[in-house]
Amino acid sequence: MTRKKQHDVKVTDTRKILKPQTKNQASYIRDIAENDITFCTGPAGTGKTAIAVGMACEYLLEGRIEKVIITRPIIESGRGIGFLPGSAMEKVHPYMVPVIEEMEEYLGKEALHRYRSTDVIQVCPLEYMRGRNFHNAFVILDEAQNCTIKQIKMFITRIGKNSKVVLNGDIDQVDLPEYCRDSFKRCINAAENMEHIAVSYLRYEDIVRSHTYGELLRALNKLGD
Repeated sequence: MTRKKQHDVKVTDTRKILKPQTKNQASYIRDIAENDITFCTGPAGTGKTAIAVGMACEYLLEGRIEKVIITRPIIESGRGIGFLPGSAMEKVHPYMVPVIEEMEEYLGKEALHRYRSTDVIQVCPLEYMRGRNFHNAFVILDEAQNCTIKQIKMFITRIGKNSKVVLNGDIDQVDLPEYCRDSFKRCINAAENMEHIAVSYLRYEDIVRSHTYGELLRALNKLGD
């Protein structure tokens, strides 16, 4: 990927620096660096989003890309989104908060605001991406386990030249109907062993929040839904 002009934005000295905490996380970082497209799956808390966002911020600060695009599908697990107050973007904002908070850790609040106000960083629902194209960008599809194959294909066709792409999700936490619950897993299987595409797996032992949390999640997942 060619080096781009660095954006003139002051970043706080206390910002979070991306460092792997497990061997699998280090492998995930290497996969992103060495490939055009990286699929990643693993349990909650393993760093799927944090690492992808951290890499995107590093690429931006180094001037290696011009934009960061982060998107995710909007899947409700309760009342429909139509019941929420506000405009369409206000309605989807709660779904984007985890990603925004992660980016603030890596950039600082002031720099993140500057980048977002100039559209250098864009956080948007997947449903808003049709018809757009992204060149010289770092593009992340978060919560990809809640995408259908059709949505993932649409996402991939939005990617232009000199771009880095990460799709991540937890195949054990899917909110889709039964007939398409394995869409992300099928896409991962199709991408295995393809040139310039990596598939990275994070495990329960990569959960860095706490050992107890990982053990409990492993037990609960065995119960199903």
